[in-house]
Amino acid sequence: MDYLQYGLWAILLFFIIRRMFPVKGVKHITVGELKEKLHDKNKQYIDVRTSAEFKGRNIKGFKNIPLHLLDEKAQGLSKEKEVVLICQSGMRSNKASKELKKQGFKEITNVKGGMNAWN
Repeated sequence: MDYLQYGLWAILLFFIIRRMFPVKGVKHITVGELKEKLHDKNKQYIDVRTSAEFKGRNIKGFKNIPLHLLDEKAQGLSKEKEVVLICQSGMRSNKASKELKKQGFKEITNVKGGMNAWN
């Protein structure tokens, strides 16, 4: 392999790894910490799984906004209140964190492990 191929592989690897890391400025909590926060009415609880996943199993107090609809539905959320995001494993909610950060939301929290960790 020549240097150009090594460079291309390095760039590709960088972007793959970067997508897996948490978003800067986003808090990450465990499901245990979520259970302590659930009664706080000053937070917005959003589940970014599909409607079918949400109907199958959800946490009371969470509103379902599937990830693919988040861009258009985010206008209905307050940028002044903290947004707590959950999905099945934490990957989609991490992506949702990036989306909301781009839209100017300041306080964003992602639930680590998602519904997989919820008992």
